[in-house]
Amino acid sequence: MANVPTAPLTRAGFSGPALRLYELITASWVASAVSAAAELGVADVMTAEPRSAEEIAAEIGADPETLHRLLRACTDLELVDLVPGRGFALTGLGRALRGDAPDSMRAYARWMGTRAERSTMAYLADAVRTGGPVFEDVHGIPVWSYMRNAPGTAALFDRGMTDISAQLTRSIVDEYDFGGIECLVDVGGGHGRLLSLLLEAHPRMRGVLFDRPEVIARPEPALTRGDVATRCRVEGGDFLEGVPAGADAYLLASVVHNWNDEDAARILSRCREAVAPRGRVLLAEVLVPEGPEPAPTATLMDLSMLVQCGGKQRTERQFADLLRDSGFRLERIVPAQGIAVVEGTPA
Repeated sequence: MANVPTAPLTRAGFSGPALRLYELITASWVASAVSAAAELGVADVMTAEPRSAEEIAAEIGADPETLHRLLRACTDLELVDLVPGRGFALTGLGRALRGDAPDSMRAYARWMGTRAERSTMAYLADAVRTGGPVFEDVHGIPVWSYMRNAPGTAALFDRGMTDISAQLTRSIVDEYDFGGIECLVDVGGGHGRLLSLLLEAHPRMRGVLFDRPEVIARPEPALTRGDVATRCRVEGGDFLEGVPAGADAYLLASVVHNWNDEDAARILSRCREAVAPRGRVLLAEVLVPEGPEPAPTATLMDLSMLVQCGGKQRTERQFADLLRDSGFRLERIVPAQGIAVVEGTPA
């Protein structure tokens, strides 16, 4: 048998452009390993103190030998450390895969490993050929109908989006001046994490959490206690048909990117019909730059929106057009950490 190189394949067998391409092509292997560790709950039963693969496997209900192989890969990904003779220990990076971590990304990692997400992205080339989403072609039903018929998957999606919003919402609260807003409707606000932060930061603000009835059935605990509860109401409905009327601000955080231009304009038109005369609409979104500067988070997210639901990440110019088509005008864009707040006022 020929000698097997001990150096990693990407160092021993590739160089130059081929090396970088190999890393890009096999990036899905990395994502699969992270998603598997999250789905199994590996980090939830680990600490900085080493444990054997056998101990961990017994606690999470996995095969010890194959779990050892997964943990070995997670060591290379810096999620765990291998302590010779003692087992595997969780790293600082790996702690974010715990469900109880303040900056937990476990639910999002689990969502990214679902068939609904991963198998749909496998058909990206078809979406580019046709110019539209491929979710229905892959799964036999449109994405939002799929979610309604698969409550477990929908709940995981909601928790995953909460993981993401937890990383972005604080910067929105800190960077955009919400002072002076008396009543704010969080349209498509999920469980209300962002709204709860806003109400805590602005004691005179009143809020309405508006989303599908099955989503608002599980509101953020902070919305249901203390002073915040007295200033907030929760309302279910369909934002394609209408939103609660009379507020002076309508916030849509990571909502319109789920929809094509026609449907996004329809949602914003419902907000235009409901907003107070001197009110505003606020779109918190990851922007695609107008120029050539790199923005892989925005551009790759844009492809995910394409295949899943026909949505898109938009540029400043595209937001201006979208707001104009729904009865608003673009007033300004306030950048925040990793996201921006697009402000529109009635035209």
